[in-house]
Amino acid sequence: MSFNLQNDQEESGIMAEINMTPMVDVMLVLLIIFIITLPVIQQAVKVELPKANSVRNEVKPESVQLSIDAQGKIFWNSTPIDLKTFDGYAEKAAQKEPQPEINLRADKSVKYEYVAQVLAASRRAGLTKLGFVTEPN
Repeated sequence: MSFNLQNDQEESGIMAEINMTPMVDVMLVLLIIFIITLPVIQQAVKVELPKANSVRNEVKPESVQLSIDAQGKIFWNSTPIDLKTFDGYAEKAAQKEPQPEINLRADKSVKYEYVAQVLAASRRAGLTKLGFVTEPN
């Protein structure tokens, strides 16, 4: 630090100025030391690491084709079933891990009542992966 003392007729106080040059010099020296020593610290010991695959082995859930025809008949993977049998199938499917994906294909002329019954039975059984299949225009 340096101090400038002035004895002016206008000012009778002491004026102090801080010299920043030594602090900047010290910071630059520290920066150079860190730049030089950092690569040495990171590669202190050479080790050949083993190779491993980090991709998870995901089990693809099975896909169930659930169809409702124009008369309201239910088909589980092309096997005709009634609503009571569907309840049993849905409960078994809900217990599987991972839960199967249910693809619901309903005829465009089927009454909504049949679709609603199947949806309600699916919800009661605990099925969460339910999708509607349509055809593009």
